[in-house]
Amino acid sequence: MTVSTEPAEAVAATRRAQRQAERQQAPRQTSSSTPTVRAAGRRALFWVLAGAGAVVVAMVASLIAGGSSVGGVPLAAGNPAPAGSQALVEVLRQQGVSVRVVNTLEEATAALSTSADPTLFFADENSYLSSDQLTELLRFPARSVVAAPDFTFLETAAPGLGFGGVSTADTLSAECAVPAALKAGTLSPGGQTLRITDASIAATGCFPSGDGSYSLVELVHDDKTLTLVAQSAVFQNGEIATFGNAALALNLLGESESVVWYLPTLADIPRTGPPSLGALTPGWVTPVLVLLLLTALSAFVWRGRRFGPLVAENLPVTVRANETMEGRARLYARNSARLRAIDALRIGTLSRLATRLGLPRTAHYSEIIVAASALTGQNVADVRAVLVDEVPHHDSDLIRLSDRLTELEALVARMLPGNTPPPTSPTPPTRKN
Repeated sequence: MTVSTEPAEAVAATRRAQRQAERQQAPRQTSSSTPTVRAAGRRALFWVLAGAGAVVVAMVASLIAGGSSVGGVPLAAGNPAPAGSQALVEVLRQQGVSVRVVNTLEEATAALSTSADPTLFFADENSYLSSDQLTELLRFPARSVVAAPDFTFLETAAPGLGFGGVSTADTLSAECAVPAALKAGTLSPGGQTLRITDASIAATGCFPSGDGSYSLVELVHDDKTLTLVAQSAVFQNGEIATFGNAALALNLLGESESVVWYLPTLADIPRTGPPSLGALTPGWVTPVLVLLLLTALSAFVWRGRRFGPLVAENLPVTVRANETMEGRARLYARNSARLRAIDALRIGTLSRLATRLGLPRTAHYSEIIVAASALTGQNVADVRAVLVDEVPHHDSDLIRLSDRLTELEALVARMLPGNTPPPTSPTPPTRKN
């Protein structure tokens, strides 16, 4: 490799790089181009932390969602949580009452139509049923017990009733002729109430709150009894054992030998509009699409897999010679590579000396040393020491050798035919072997 700059420029660049290295407290080690485990870990730290943060957020969200649904489905017959009604259902079954749990309006109507003298327990917390569906449901049972009726139910099945707000009474006593209420005696205070807005209907209010509102209202019409309990806590596990809640629930639901326990679900919502694309799609389409997707992903992994990162290709660029020289000098100075620095200068000097002496580019350095020694009259050993043998151990040695290279090259140039001979000055002493 040849350096196209002049020797003086190379020496100046080497000196500047050396001064910059001396200002540093300690030389830095040469970094390897091959990434270590620690370097790879530092680069992947952000993604590791991001993944861990996503996992933590997902766990917290899952815990929050799980905590909000710890109570399960309110009033569900198989729910042992405080909001459920498993305790009431088990006691009814122990007393010989058959409790049949249904989840849809179709199942409920089928169970009511096939049972002998059933009692319907109904609660629609999310208002899934429409007015027509409520009318169809109430056609069958002779006795119905409704917990926490909503506005749609009152408007459809009990138009003479309205909401009475939250009870503020400290104690709730029956104060009515309904047998189940009399046996219960008292009810847990608080909760929603109902108000009789039409005095012409056959309605009996129990457990009054003192402002014309009641916690229980019973309607009798056409040999059908409809009992509305404003607060659903009367039937829940958490409150069933307080006051007379258990007695009221057991007497309301235990009058017959069978109870149809119905809590509407999303399956009861009427479907309107044209069928969806999924309903019109044949059943085999989804498995085929899934299979095609898995095949495509497998092909991507198979063809896209590679062992390590892509190889970086250095594009050809044009760099000024002095920039390359200064950059290399800084690297040599940073790593105290004095021998490499002087070798770079020697290679350039040997190449230029061969050209000046008329030798081919492939000439051996020994031939160049002999020719330069013969032309300048210097000792072959001294010329060889400058061009090949002498090793700089200190920065001062490096500067001295670079100066001697410059002097040797200038002396050869002056001694060539046609150039001005050197001035008659005392010849510097030469070192004897």
